[in-house]
Amino acid sequence: MKGSHLFLCLLSVSCCLNLMLTAGSKIFHFGPCRVSMSVTEIRSGFTAIKANIQARDPIRTLSILSHPHSLHKVKLLDRCCITHQLFNFYVDKVFKHCKTEDSFVNRKISSIANSFLIVKRKLGQCQEQNKCLCGQESAEKYKQILANYEGLNVTSAAIKSLGELDILLDWVEKSG
Repeated sequence: MKGSHLFLCLLSVSCCLNLMLTAGSKIFHFGPCRVSMSVTEIRSGFTAIKANIQARDPIRTLSILSHPHSLHKVKLLDRCCITHQLFNFYVDKVFKHCKTEDSFVNRKISSIANSFLIVKRKLGQCQEQNKCLCGQESAEKYKQILANYEGLNVTSAAIKSLGELDILLDWVEKSG
């Protein structure tokens, strides 16, 4: 009898933890791929450091993500691919080069990076299942973003890209 009470107690705790972890998460549809993520949590972390990061950006005349048509009018079938490429881009290039002397900012960046890593893995699973196909349009859009990024030195490009995170989050929410 005690064993069943313990089991029910553990099951209840497990369910509560699961609900707490998924609170604020929303399912986004990127073409045929469905991904659960909490844009609200990512946006909250970004909002806490946005002014600090954007103040570090010395080049105000150039944009990496909002170059004409970079994320506009992406076809439904290309959304998974471009989203996967962008989350890879942020995990592999941007977050690695965004270190500051401010530990609060670094913790927020790390938290956002961890959220991106989880989504990147989920999108990678879609790609492995051939649900996330890359067309020419998504390849060209991603090439343009990379060209914008690589036109700057690594640190400036990373800071600028992080400062534009709200552009990506807005796009994710609209396309999801």
